[in-house]
Parts: sequence; structure tokens; C-alpha cells
Amino acid sequence: MKKIMFDTKKLFQFIDESPSSFHVISNLEKELQSKGFQELKEEDSFQIKPEGNYYITRNGSSIIAFKMPTQIPQGFHMTSSHSDSPSFKIKEKPEMMVENAYNKLNVERYGGMILSTWFDRPLSVAGRIVIEENGTITSKLVNIDQDLLLIPNVAIHMTKDGKKDAELNPQVDLIPLFGGKDSQNKFLPMIAKQAGVTAEDILGYDLFLYNRQKGMQIGAEGEFICSPRLDDLQCVYTTLQGFLMAEKIEKIAVYCVFDNEEVGSMTKQGAESTFLYDVLQEICQNYQVNGSYPLREQYRKLIKNSFMLSADNAHGIHPNHPELADPTNRPVLNGGVVIKYHGGQKYTTDAVSGGIVKSLMKKNQLAIQTYQNRSDMAGGSTLGNISTTQVSVTTADVGLPQLSMHSALETAGEKDSRDMVILSKALYEMK
Repeated sequence: MKKIMFDTKKLFQFIDESPSSFHVISNLEKELQSKGFQELKEEDSFQIKPEGNYYITRNGSSIIAFKMPTQIPQGFHMTSSHSDSPSFKIKEKPEMMVENAYNKLNVERYGGMILSTWFDRPLSVAGRIVIEENGTITSKLVNIDQDLLLIPNVAIHMTKDGKKDAELNPQVDLIPLFGGKDSQNKFLPMIAKQAGVTAEDILGYDLFLYNRQKGMQIGAEGEFICSPRLDDLQCVYTTLQGFLMAEKIEKIAVYCVFDNEEVGSMTKQGAESTFLYDVLQEICQNYQVNGSYPLREQYRKLIKNSFMLSADNAHGIHPNHPELADPTNRPVLNGGVVIKYHGGQKYTTDAVSGGIVKSLMKKNQLAIQTYQNRSDMAGGSTLGNISTTQVSVTTADVGLPQLSMHSALETAGEKDSRDMVILSKALYEMK
């Protein structure tokens, strides 16, 4: 087996350059284009040929890329991950003056967050604005690349031992400070200037706060990594590397990144949308070999012979609270990729799909870890069980173990990223 190396600094760079889901997809587009992938548009008929490499986006925040094999394919091999992370979303009419001395920005929660981790950190704003250009509604990316905002804590002297997350009021305690009295009415002009337009041009926006801290390695031997948005950009990046490295594929290799997982996936660009179904159908309808269309009317057969790896990070055992982990399924950082199970199917792994993943891991000499919730604790769900409502394909949920999930700064194992690259590459090359 060819040895695969992993550059953690490039992972940090990708995360740093991806402060919003829109930036994630823009950066993925650039990477795919550099590797010769051709963009397709949903409104156009696809022209799919053997050995072709293609990608398609939806809403600027989700993407599906695929590689065609040389021979007529008999199914799909897919990975999925998500582009969004828990954050604060900027509301309409955001500026709020206080005591004629402070200017705050009105925000609301996006996803389930550990609220207390957002205090006293350098923050900024990124996302997209919508304008009308030459008679067409279009969007532009925005990233205010400076330490712009802060959510200030209340001094310990003025609270009883500080507030816990359950006691924090997002409309009161978590509103970021934008500036002093002279900053009034300057937020939208600042956003507009960064996008090269005027404030009057802005018809709407999807803007989010993001943590400005850079990714770093910590630990006695640098064995841990800390970064914002590890959930789920660590899986987005590593499955992309496996997808690009895969060679001699016999089935259609499909790489999916969906938006809005953190808020339930029920959007036109989420895992519960028809995005994946629409793309797979278009591939079948428009795949041409010598002028013919050999995959038409074979969609159900191809799906029957397909497999998806749903990649979203997993909970590692907490060093201060090991009792929170299941008694027998206890993944640790730097212990390898985690296979996730749930009796109520919040994770879609079953004996068959889990067995396929374990077989791939054994063949590639990868360590196997498993995760299940304690039976007396509720857990979250992820992409696998949601996407199968639209595309009924055999699926396993996996992830990389991490601490502080949904914190403004998360921690994972430095060695685990490489294992996800190897696993996803092996999936795409599987017979």
C-alpha cells in the first residue's frame, strides 16, 4: 500500500480560509477546478462521459463532485459531510446603540452552541450579500478579515460564580460589541466596501460571526489539534483528499458537502433536499458512451449496488468526564476513525454497512473505534439517516473523534485526519 502523508498545516489553512459555508464551497470549487473538474449547472443538461470529472453547486453553500470510471459503472461510491458550523447569524437591521456609547450587532443562534465559549474572543463577520447586477440577482462573498467584534463577559464580581449556558439569554448576554458611538450606521457600509459595492446596493445578506483564532497543535508532542469549525471541516477536507487521490475506480465516485446540517438539513441545499437525488438522476439520464445513454432506466439498480460514507465528527472520551462515555464504546483522540451506531437510527450504520467499513479498515491496516451514546443520554443525529430519505443507499456514519463539540474552539487528534483520507480513498476504489 502506497504510504499516504497528511499535512495538518494545510487543514488549518483550509479552515482559516473557510469562515462560512459559502467560503467552504468557494474554496472547494477552486481546488476542484485546479484538478481539472468541469462545472455543471442545474438548469442545463449534463454532458457526462467516461473518465469525466464534474461538480455542481447549489445555493453557493453545498456541492456535489463526481468522477466517472472508464467502463460503464454499476453503482455509486459516495462520501458526505457538511459545510456549516454552529455560530451566530446577523439579523436584519442589526445595529443597537446602548447609552449612546456602545454599538452592538443584533444576532441569533445558528445551531446548537456551547454559548459560554464565545465570550471574550476575537470575532469577525463572513458570509454573502445579495445585490442586483445588470438586471440579475447575484451574490458576493464577504469576509471582514480583521479582529472586529467581541462578546464581553460580565465581571465575576457582578455575577454569582458566572452564568452557565442554561442561564445565558442569547438576546441579552450574547450580543457582540461592534464599536463606540462613532460607529453608528457603519456596519452595512463596511460590509459593502469589502464586497466592492455600496450599502444601498445590498438587497439581503447571510452573515455569520466566526472565531478569528488560528488552528494550532498542542500537547507535549503536538499530538492534538485545536481549531474553530473542526466539526465538520476536518471531514470535509479529509474526504476531499481521499476523493482526489482515488484511482482505478469502477463505480461513480461522488463527493458531497451539504449545508444546514446544524439546523436540521431541511433546506433546498441540505441533506434532506433533493440535491443528491437530482444529480444522480441527471448522471443516469445523460451519461453518454459512443452517442448512447447506457444508464437510463437503471437508477434503482445502481443505487442497490451503491454505498455512502457519512462523515461527521464523533465524541471522544472527555479526559475530565470519562463517565459520560458508553461503558464499552469509548473512542479516544488519535485512536483512528470512529464508526457510529444508534439503536434509534440517528446514526444509520447497521451490521452490513458497519461490516463493510470494518473490512475496508482492516484491509488498510487502520485502527477501528466505535461510538454509541450512553443508554441514558440523548445524542445528536447527522447526515446519513437524513440523506437516505431521498436516496435509499446502504450507509455508514463515521467521524473523527474530538472534544468540545460545538465549542467556538474544538480539539481533535493530529493523527486521525490521515486515517480518514485513507478510508475514503479505499471506499472510492472499492470493487
